[in-house]
Amino acid sequence: MSERLKPGDTAPAFTLPDADGNDVSLADHKGRKVIVYFYPAALTPGCTKQACDFTDNLDLLAGAGYDVIGVSPDKPEKLAKFREQENLKVTLVSDPSKAVLETYGAFGEKQMYGKTVTGVIRSTFVVDEEGKIEQALYNVRATGHVAKIIKDLGI
Repeated sequence: MSERLKPGDTAPAFTLPDADGNDVSLADHKGRKVIVYFYPAALTPGCTKQACDFTDNLDLLAGAGYDVIGVSPDKPEKLAKFREQENLKVTLVSDPSKAVLETYGAFGEKQMYGKTVTGVIRSTFVVDEEGKIEQALYNVRATGHVAKIIKDLGI
């Protein structure tokens, strides 16, 4: 498992395909704050709840200067289906190799139903305008997480 990121670290750069197959880079957002969140799988209950919460609060976050990017190991086709089915407005990108997940420390051993398994660790990072990590949150809960971020950011 990769080392976990902490506030002050430089956010690892990435370029990944979105739900339409277009490349999305963290560098494209330089000068704006970005919330990058990692989730296990599209079209599952917890991940749907989290993505819908981000979509429901997107105008508020954007108004405060934040872009939102969701990253999962799902292929772009599945992300497109997820976006259409749930009317999602957040940018969803695909990391099937899990390389970006690993550089953010968002893939590795975790506890699930009392067992140790290897998989995506639900994590969220707030990246500032200069590309530095402002917040690094690991093992977050899908429900109530977006409200907590908004509260913590003072939005």
